[in-house]
Amino acid sequence: MKKTKTVLISHLLVLFFCIPAVADDRLSGVLEGIGKKYGNLTGFSVSYTREVVTRSMTMLGSQIKGDLATGKVYFKAPYSLRLEQETPAQETIIADNNTLLWLVPGKKIAYEYSSRTFGMELRLLSDIFNGFSEIENRFTVSAVHQDDPGCCEIELRPDAPWQDVDRIVVNISEGYFISGVHIHNQFGSITSFRLSDMVERNEFESSFFSFIVPEGMRLIKE
Repeated sequence: MKKTKTVLISHLLVLFFCIPAVADDRLSGVLEGIGKKYGNLTGFSVSYTREVVTRSMTMLGSQIKGDLATGKVYFKAPYSLRLEQETPAQETIIADNNTLLWLVPGKKIAYEYSSRTFGMELRLLSDIFNGFSEIENRFTVSAVHQDDPGCCEIELRPDAPWQDVDRIVVNISEGYFISGVHIHNQFGSITSFRLSDMVERNEFESSFFSFIVPEGMRLIKE
């Protein structure tokens, strides 16, 4: 009996110490795969659907749809982003590591912000689209779970707490494609970007990411 207990305890100890090691190895492999896929890209475009679901809506169940928007994101390494919303209304956001310009043609108004205070979600997308190159310096990174072979979720928690953001969950599809980014705030609301139809692009027009306000639009600096 004593020998049986010793063998059982040995197996439990092996299981206890091996599971984290396997998880860590798998997370490292996923991060390496993302880095290889995205880290060397000059740029690309990807279609998106953005949905914002509040805490009260999540309590009502999955049949409730949040605020939806669709469009396309253009990315040029290292930090240039252009988001062109198509529905429900045409809007454009251009951002880099320092500045964010939001163009609202329907109101003939353009807003200029510091991306360090207003555009945290877009800065996060830039970090992710860079292949997670700097992500581990600012977030605690962990693998959440695996649904299908080649697919998983990665959870990012800010090392230095953000004012509103609690955590970010990133969906990784087969081939290390980033298919979703879900930003959970401190109050239970979720902003989700679902990504598809990625097209690699090596060149953009010189003014594509420029902070140019079209004629006839009023600029408001915040």
